[in-house]
Amino acid sequence: MRPGDPGVPMYDVVGVGFGPSNLALAIALDEHNRDAETPLSALFLERQPRFGWHRGMLIDDATMQVSFLKDLVTLRNPTSEFSFLAYLHGRGRLIDFVNHKSLFPLRVEFHDYLEWAAARFADRVRYGHEVTAVRPLPGGFEVTAGTGERSVPFRARNLVLGLGLEPNLPEGAVLGARIWHNRDLLGRIDDLGDLAAGRFAVVGAGQSAAEVTKFLHERFPDADVCAIFSRYGYSPADDSPFANRVFDPAAVDQFYAAPDDVKQRILGYHANTNYSVVDSDLIEELYRRVYREKVLGAERLKIYNASRVVEVVETVGGVRATVESMTTRAKSVLDCDVLVYATGYRPADPLALLGDAATACRLDGAGRVRVDRDYRLVSDLDAGIYLQGGTEHTHGISSSLLSTTVVRVADILQSIVRRRHAGPDMWTPATLANASPVR
Repeated sequence: MRPGDPGVPMYDVVGVGFGPSNLALAIALDEHNRDAETPLSALFLERQPRFGWHRGMLIDDATMQVSFLKDLVTLRNPTSEFSFLAYLHGRGRLIDFVNHKSLFPLRVEFHDYLEWAAARFADRVRYGHEVTAVRPLPGGFEVTAGTGERSVPFRARNLVLGLGLEPNLPEGAVLGARIWHNRDLLGRIDDLGDLAAGRFAVVGAGQSAAEVTKFLHERFPDADVCAIFSRYGYSPADDSPFANRVFDPAAVDQFYAAPDDVKQRILGYHANTNYSVVDSDLIEELYRRVYREKVLGAERLKIYNASRVVEVVETVGGVRATVESMTTRAKSVLDCDVLVYATGYRPADPLALLGDAATACRLDGAGRVRVDRDYRLVSDLDAGIYLQGGTEHTHGISSSLLSTTVVRVADILQSIVRRRHAGPDMWTPATLANASPVR
């Protein structure tokens, strides 16, 4: 079909990406439509061939860092059939989980829960469809998604961008056959076979870095594992009750209304709830291993603290990394089988996807996109573009986390419904405030 062809169906919502955030939106739409006089139509476009969420880090014993009660639905609708408890009941493990006395399920189990929920929406997702272009139309957008060499047009009154996160690498770092980001760990580790001996380098000081270090230390019992980070030691995550209030829905309201300087102070105060921090139990386990190996005289787990990687060269079948102490300036050369950057993620840039529509989006004084409280991009367009992520500068530290996903999708859905009922000529703050809420 030609661009703008009236034969292309118009959806009320097209979601770009189908990770946990847009999956939660799909559920909210489904539950809304059951009682709605005029249901909302929706379609989701996902570039992966099937549902997957950080598959490369589904280490067997890794647990979630967020309570199971912050699943896809519970904070919005505690009676939903899509809750984690409903999943456990369906899998025959509810009693076992209760007896386990833990708020934090295994990551592989939570991923299975996400797949279980995603399977219910297979008819509303086009997997293997990477969005390659967005073009504004009167009252909406045309979205072009590629499937191999073939491109397919879709039309939407509203776009919801769940673009996820991209690997964050040190300046100048280049991934390669033996230089990985931790997102690819499990997808590539089997290619190494069973090393009789060897050496791994793990760069980073956060939860993922500590998990990768522990995993490699166990997986390759004769190999050295070198943990390299600029801090003096792994720092514990602050998961205390008062600090965790920064993830409350009310905290989003307060953050959004705060002056920019206050926003920056709050992000700085509470960075240790999420960034470059590690669960205390894991820190203690790694320290036990370091100490035990010193006692036994066979040190395989080596900590290069207050250090940085200053040069990385990929060699035949390996990597040569030069590590510099930040305190003494002494340099060590490590010949490794693999170097893993566990250096975190950054939000994907929505403007890079939007093409011509990006020029209609308004920016703040720092060149960042302006975002309304309902997660709608501030723009000159008469149709909505909503962000699921990439809003830390406006909505706070929880923007890319599961903690507020459910509440965020309720805000987005409520905004779409209110604006639809108000009509394009009546989209004023007063009109929207008086519209009926979404349940």
